[in-house]
Amino acid sequence: MIKAVRCDHSSFKEVRFEAGFNVVLAERTKESNSKDSRNGLGKTTLIEIIHFCFGAGTKPDEGLRIKELEDWTFMLDLTLRGKDYTIYRNTKDYKKVKIEGDISNWPIKPDYNKNEKIFFMKTAEWSSLLGYLMFDLPVEATGEQYKPTFRSLISYFARRGVGAFHDPFKHYAQQKEFDVQVNNAYLLGLNWEYASEFQLLKDKEHTLQELKKAANQGLLAGLIGTLGDMEAERVRLEDEVSASEDQLKTFKVHPQYYSVYEEAEVLHKMIQEIKNKYAINAHILSKYEENITEEKDVSADNVKQIYEEAGIIFPEGVVKKINDTLEFHKTIVRNRKEYLKSEISRIRREIEDQKYQIENNSNKRAELLGILRTHGALEEYSRLQNRVVTLRQQLEEVKSRIRNLEAFEEGKSVLKIEKEGLLQKTHRDCQERKMQLDNARKHFNKNSENLYSEPGTLSIDIKDTGYKYKVGIKRAKSQGIGYMKVFCYDLTLIQLRAAYADMPGFLIHDSTIFDGVDERQIAKALELAASEAQSKGFQYICTLNSDVVPFNDFSEKFRNEFDRFACIKLTDSTEDGGLLGIRF
Repeated sequence: MIKAVRCDHSSFKEVRFEAGFNVVLAERTKESNSKDSRNGLGKTTLIEIIHFCFGAGTKPDEGLRIKELEDWTFMLDLTLRGKDYTIYRNTKDYKKVKIEGDISNWPIKPDYNKNEKIFFMKTAEWSSLLGYLMFDLPVEATGEQYKPTFRSLISYFARRGVGAFHDPFKHYAQQKEFDVQVNNAYLLGLNWEYASEFQLLKDKEHTLQELKKAANQGLLAGLIGTLGDMEAERVRLEDEVSASEDQLKTFKVHPQYYSVYEEAEVLHKMIQEIKNKYAINAHILSKYEENITEEKDVSADNVKQIYEEAGIIFPEGVVKKINDTLEFHKTIVRNRKEYLKSEISRIRREIEDQKYQIENNSNKRAELLGILRTHGALEEYSRLQNRVVTLRQQLEEVKSRIRNLEAFEEGKSVLKIEKEGLLQKTHRDCQERKMQLDNARKHFNKNSENLYSEPGTLSIDIKDTGYKYKVGIKRAKSQGIGYMKVFCYDLTLIQLRAAYADMPGFLIHDSTIFDGVDERQIAKALELAASEAQSKGFQYICTLNSDVVPFNDFSEKFRNEFDRFACIKLTDSTEDGGLLGIRF
């Protein structure tokens, strides 16, 4: 039970709560005009202060950690397990809380400040301790990765922010599914550990999907990722790696590989040039030999015979000139034959020399090529080494993908068996807890029936992914009826917890929960909360704007008592009329 909210600043308006029904009223006065706002009077801030004193996380320049509230200390008077305590938390020294009260039975002992004569502890420890004091959660570290936490559980009994009222099973819009499952299971009396196991199975499924994803990525991403394809690729790469490694083992590096290569190239060019000259000489030799055989002398008798046959008789003088001419011709022919013989002899010597050069250079080049065939350059050796490394990497990649695929296939089978076993356990457990679950269903049915004359439904199903919670109210289409689902569910939770004194012992609703709700349903909801709080022994606190209080729809008795339920009235008629006593 929350007894009071206080502050060390005199402008702050202390709020004292009673057992049962309490209203924090933001009141429009006659003096205020239509431009005044009651949204800044402190209704929501009051809930923030309660969470702040319960160890809620904070951020700079947000919530209570703003410049205007720097070094403010808020106090919360409350009852925990039958004992009264006061909790202090400062907006500047926000990492710890100070505590007054009997701590002798606490499983976690606070430190003691001798100068201030007060106990204190870090907010994380305080939250853990509150989990034990309000919800009987273990304070020692447990092995469960997904488990109920005080901060999540308490947020179903003191929702804050518009997003907290959209879904009965979520206290904020981005709440993770495992947190929804585990904490609601705990509050409804289900086996929350099974909800945790369902999340662990989801984690395994995610891991398997990552394995499959890894198997289809990497160096060989273009390959079809079946296990058979991977095995075939593995064999091919193993053969290629083996062949490349053998080649690397027999590879000989010649320190002057490129010099040898260049020398072989020079010899190749020389051989080609000599062969070209050889071909030219061979052609010339052939022509010269042909010419020398065709050269013939012409006699004077032959010339005379030709002319005589033509009927021409030469005089002696002419015959002499012909003989002289023929002698001159013979001299020319003789000289030409001598020249041709000399050239033929020279060319034959050149040809022999060229043959020798071709053979000699060819032998040298063959020797160099032999060296090149049996040796390689250092760069070539390095390239071969890199090739082997690359092939090995590809082989390991394929092997890794094979392992991932094998693990994926095996994991799928194991996961399927585990999931089926968990589903069976959960179904059996729900059957064993049928009485508890029916009790929760009955509370929700009655709560919704009180508001809409027809019972709603609270259904709890077991799916492959765990518990599935759902509430239904006929005609539930408007925003207002959606908010009333949250109201009925929250009321169900505190009704179930009412058997445990001060655990937590209260339910707080911000005025947001009544936005868009028909006045008749608001009236019924408030009267139902007041009635249940009184009969079940818990505390109900709500914040309301005065102009939405449905006085005309209250029962006469409740209407007459309503003013005494107002633990504080905040007003917009003055600058200091809000909770903090200041405006900014």
